[in-house]
Amino acid sequence: MKIAIVSEKNSLDARIDSRFGRCAYFAIYDTDSKTTEFFPNPAKDAPEGAGPEAVKFIASKEAKKVVAPEFGKKAEDMLNKLQIEMVNDKDKTISEIIKGF
Repeated sequence: MKIAIVSEKNSLDARIDSRFGRCAYFAIYDTDSKTTEFFPNPAKDAPEGAGPEAVKFIASKEAKKVVAPEFGKKAEDMLNKLQIEMVNDKDKTISEIIKGF
């Protein structure tokens, strides 16, 4: 399973980003291969609708779960529609979150 985690930087030592739709990066962790890839968030600088655009991006990476401190209403609605599980977490590094899986 692939898990998307909002990240401030493209490093396992990076902290979880405080934003979902405008996070700097998405860390995509694959629980099967135990690998992590980092992708710049293409929705980060969107004039509006960053949350739904970010959801489309993580869905394109086949994520079935997403970890962030909070989600906006439009992003939540779209995540529910696409059956992507939301996990609230904060104040951890990407590697600390991955160890929890």
